[in-house]
Amino acid sequence: MMSLSIRPFTASKFAAEVSGIDLTKPLCREQIQAIDEGMDQYGVLVFHEQRFSDETQLAFSRQFGELEFSNGAELYKERRLQQMELADISNLDPAGRLRPATDHMRLTALGNRLWHSDASFRAIPAKYSLLSARTIPGTGGNTEFADMRAAYDTLDDDLKAGVADSITEHSNAYSREQIGIPKAEYGEENQIKLKPVRQRLVRYDSRTGRKSLYLSAHIGAIVGWPIPEGRMLIRELIEHATQRKFVYAHAWRQWDLVVWDNRTTMHRARRYNDLHDVRDMRRTTIRGEGITAEQTQEAA
Repeated sequence: MMSLSIRPFTASKFAAEVSGIDLTKPLCREQIQAIDEGMDQYGVLVFHEQRFSDETQLAFSRQFGELEFSNGAELYKERRLQQMELADISNLDPAGRLRPATDHMRLTALGNRLWHSDASFRAIPAKYSLLSARTIPGTGGNTEFADMRAAYDTLDDDLKAGVADSITEHSNAYSREQIGIPKAEYGEENQIKLKPVRQRLVRYDSRTGRKSLYLSAHIGAIVGWPIPEGRMLIRELIEHATQRKFVYAHAWRQWDLVVWDNRTTMHRARRYNDLHDVRDMRRTTIRGEGITAEQTQEAA
């Protein structure tokens, strides 16, 4: 008999703790379905004491769909982790040493402190992200999650109508430009990966019947809007969507696994002393099931 149980953290039922299950072992169909249904209801699920190896994390993740390849370090031809489906969310270089203050990968990773949705810069954006905490810092390094369904629900009717059919352009380069990383630094061979892709600003979930804002630091424009006006609206929407009442802040424990739905949440990392403390997190990402908006020929 399945002993899995889900307990919400807040009265709003955004984010919940799951117990009674060992994710390092193969799951039965009922357990997979219960996790999927929990994701539909809460958007963020927290599992404690999941002592993954890289192989068992990959095996667990594959039970929920096709895995994406990491889009980070390969832009610089550096990898610490051998499996391309594992994203290295750490402050360690390929030799396992702390990255120094001026290291380009360290500086690029600071963009993770902006509110974003993983892989929204891909024509088919991500479904779930699954982040495993292997080593955590002494203080800081929390991850915050924002409820994009509640954010949409609380927009006024005029604004809902105004953004109902809006299309946005997303690029990994735009989010990094916000912290001073120029597009040229990725190298000529990677420029095609930085071309903007189009996403709907409001997404509808046929499984739950709910709508959500689809926001991210990767947004650089609203199609058909003047750039300044579009960026100001996106900034205002992010400010609205990240009010404290919409946010769950996760304080990591070693061997936590947190799974979140990129279609209905945003997230950001928080500051810690990354020049002194190791923070070794490993993320797998489930590929989405289709495009949200028609692409231009260049982005498709």
